[in-house]
This record gives sequence, C-alpha cells and structure tokens, in this order.
Amino acid sequence: MSDWLEHSVQVEVDIPIELSWNLWSDLEQMPRWMKWIDSVHVLEDNPELSRWKLATGGLEFSWLSRILKLVPNQIIQWESVDGLPNRGAVRFYDRHGSSIVKLSVAYAIPGFLGQLMDNLFLGRVVESTIQADLERFREYALNLKSQ
Repeated sequence: MSDWLEHSVQVEVDIPIELSWNLWSDLEQMPRWMKWIDSVHVLEDNPELSRWKLATGGLEFSWLSRILKLVPNQIIQWESVDGLPNRGAVRFYDRHGSSIVKLSVAYAIPGFLGQLMDNLFLGRVVESTIQADLERFREYALNLKSQ
C-alpha cells in the first residue's frame, strides 16, 4: 500500500516560450538544474521511454518513464512504468517574451516509509527542492540567453 503525494511549483523566466520548451524537452539535460536527478537517458530504440536515476542523501532510486503527452510549447506529461512510482507534467505558458514553467510531480511513498517519515515534512522538503530546481532552471536559461 502506498500514499501518493503531489506538488506543483512554477517560475517565470525572461526567455521566449520556445527556449523554455527546448530546454525541458531535452530530457538528458535536466540534471543541469534538477538537484536530485543524477542522470536521464532516453532509450534510443524507443524515444518516448527514458531511464531516470535520483540520488540524494545516500539514497538512490531509478525508474523507467514514459511520455504520455507531448504538445510543443505547452506540455510534457509522463508516468513511470517501473521502479519509483511517479507521474507529472511540465506546462508552459507564453507571456509574450517571457514564459511561465509549471512543474507538477506526484510520487508514491511506500507504506513503511510513510510511517517512518512524516508526510508533511517530506512534502515540504520535496516542494522546496523542486522550487529551487525551477530557480536553477531560470538561472541556467538566462545564462544561455545572454551568451
């Protein structure tokens, strides 16, 4: 039995929506701004599948993820098909020269782990981490834009 936790965070970035989209749709680049993501490898024989590895505090998790919905400049939606149970979406909103990136992530906490850790505490840690990831994305994207 698992409990699902879900978080949504967003950031406005002073770059065109096309650049935000291009950066996020290149999944293998995500470890550049996602603190806990150690690596992402898109499967050559099936590009809608990717192998993810998360590493934090001595813990390591991996999963295979499938893209469920891909609409350029609008949404990338996924779900895990094995390994760490998770799902979510990155949505893009055009602000005429800038863009809003909204990341929603849901993940399953195994019952035994949920009993060991207070879900509220874990939720705050995860939410602050993914918000910091979006802030790192903004810095990364602005540095690229100024080059």
